[in-house]
Amino acid sequence: MYYCVFQEDSSRATNNYTTFNQFILLGLSSYNDLQLELFVIFLFIYILTILVNGTITLLIWMDSRLHKPMYFFLSNLSFLDMCYSSVTVPKTLANFLSSKKTIYFWGCAIQLFFLTTLVCAEAFLLSVMAYDRYVAICKPLFYHIIMDYRMCLSLALASWLTALLNGITHTTLTFRLSFCSHKINHFLCEIPQLLLLSCTFPLINEVMLIIFAGIISVSTLLLIITSYTFIISSISKIPSAESRRKTFSTCSSHFIVVTILYGSAMFFYLRPSTDVSLNRDKVISVVYTVITPLLNPLIYSFRNTEVKRAFQNVFLRRGAI
Repeated sequence: MYYCVFQEDSSRATNNYTTFNQFILLGLSSYNDLQLELFVIFLFIYILTILVNGTITLLIWMDSRLHKPMYFFLSNLSFLDMCYSSVTVPKTLANFLSSKKTIYFWGCAIQLFFLTTLVCAEAFLLSVMAYDRYVAICKPLFYHIIMDYRMCLSLALASWLTALLNGITHTTLTFRLSFCSHKINHFLCEIPQLLLLSCTFPLINEVMLIIFAGIISVSTLLLIITSYTFIISSISKIPSAESRRKTFSTCSSHFIVVTILYGSAMFFYLRPSTDVSLNRDKVISVVYTVITPLLNPLIYSFRNTEVKRAFQNVFLRRGAI
């Protein structure tokens, strides 16, 4: 059993300490009348997220024409989004219907570990997908040589292993702290909110958070920007306007997904824990933990002609037989 120490009033220098093994999640809204409405909305989004991402993963596995590097990474992204949503939404749904909105200490640690791991894995996967598009557009004759099965597997494995290191580091550092309150003014366990509960100023945590987030965001964004610089340069040399439009359309969805992820995650993590607006942070968390896992496949997959054609072949035609 994990226990943590908290002080009933952290603003006063008292010695009134109590042990606890649960955090209280104050949730998205304190209005009881909104709980049922929020439950229905989040449940609908969660079911749709699992169905859409599951369909994409199954489609890529079943249709041999989608056995390409681009779709291999896309299936990784869809699997990641299903995990991402499942880490946060089920507990949030349970709390919407419960008067006792608690999460065990170990449950909070597990949730934090998966959140920090998955957001890092998504950043690396998106940068790998940008590199894949660069090779496909700028070096088409060498594409199948460079992006062979071994290279794709190595890039995906490196993304996941680096993300695991990020998750283990931040989870370990966060839960070595002593907390002076067990009330988290949020609907899930995230680093900024937990650092606010620390009995002492979490300098090491802040430094490591900025270092890891900085290295991950800068390195992945640099790869994405570099890849698209060469891609745009190559597209601009295509004489046909229609060919330029079609070539660039294969990359536009990636731009949208990258903007949503990096915009919200970098704003959330690359700042001191003292600069916190709780309502604003809740909205941002909803965007990248609940909305984004649903938007990714809709933006990235169903705008893709090959995916739509494969969906018709695998599901619609088989269903008609």
